Amino acid sequence: MCPEQQEVSLAVGDHLASLKANVRFPREVTATPVTRCPERGIAFKFGGSSLLGADRMLHAAVLVREAAAASPVTVVVSAMKGVTDTLLEIAGKLARQEFTKAREAAQDLVMFHLGVLEGLQLPEHDHAQVLHELKLLARDLLHETPQRGPVAVDPALFDRLASFGERFCARLLAAALNKLGIFAVPVASSDFVLTCDTFQDAKPHLGHTRERGREVLVPLLESGIVPVVTGFIGATLDGRITTLGRNSSDFSGALIAHVVDAEELVVWTDVDGIFTASPHETADAKLLHELSYDEAHVLAASGAKVLHPHVLPFAAQHGMTVWVRNTFKPHLRGTRIGPAQNGGAA
Repeated sequence: MCPEQQEVSLAVGDHLASLKANVRFPREVTATPVTRCPERGIAFKFGGSSLLGADRMLHAAVLVREAAAASPVTVVVSAMKGVTDTLLEIAGKLARQEFTKAREAAQDLVMFHLGVLEGLQLPEHDHAQVLHELKLLARDLLHETPQRGPVAVDPALFDRLASFGERFCARLLAAALNKLGIFAVPVASSDFVLTCDTFQDAKPHLGHTRERGREVLVPLLESGIVPVVTGFIGATLDGRITTLGRNSSDFSGALIAHVVDAEELVVWTDVDGIFTASPHETADAKLLHELSYDEAHVLAASGAKVLHPHVLPFAAQHGMTVWVRNTFKPHLRGTRIGPAQNGGAA
């Protein structure tokens, strides 16, 4: 993979050694990686609204910390809300040869993420380490948005640009987790999610992805470390960044849950679960607490906003239980989708 296209990260072993040597925690928090016996654990996927800003990242980190006390947790992240749209707008500006505007928008996006880092209020040493990593990402983003042309604008460029949102976000959420005393490392899904070269709508090769993904993720989980994995992103066999299509982070969550044999996937979002209709459009909308795969599929086919269309058949094929829960109301049960039980409204 070319350096400007690849997730800027240390080798897993070096990264863990560096993390354990350098991460400092508040005195009242103790963070000790422990070797676990292999168990299925759970996967958390956080949507963009759940991670928008430092306060929300820290709130999400608390949810992970609570779950990690009981079982291994693998986290999958979207870009922060609005970031992917901005990155695709930057690609559009490049296509229209609006190079100065594209560059300025990219610089603004870098400053936005640096502002979130400031908001996390990390200890000085940790702040410097994460700042260095974010600046490496910023360098690569600005490399893709030169101040003057020509620029070869093609679907591959759109995917390279679109990938930066998740890559920034994974670093920031890992930093939030470390602040709370949970050892966490950002992991680039492009390191193990092998896809075809249909840019902007790439299809993963499941066998290769599972094999490579387990090599990357299982040692982390067995050491009591939380992997924070970029959703949405894969790579071709020759290392070119791809994306799995717009709004595909839910599918990435299911894919990575399968890689680590997670018993459940929890999709954390900004709604209370799945409704019979949009609660924003009708007062008659009812929250559904239990759905079978078939019932959820019927709802989706009727136009209800359920999950990414690839999630349900994938979950059914692998017997995976999927929860849809509200990040901001974690006391609510949400909606459970799994093998046929008694589905129904609340």
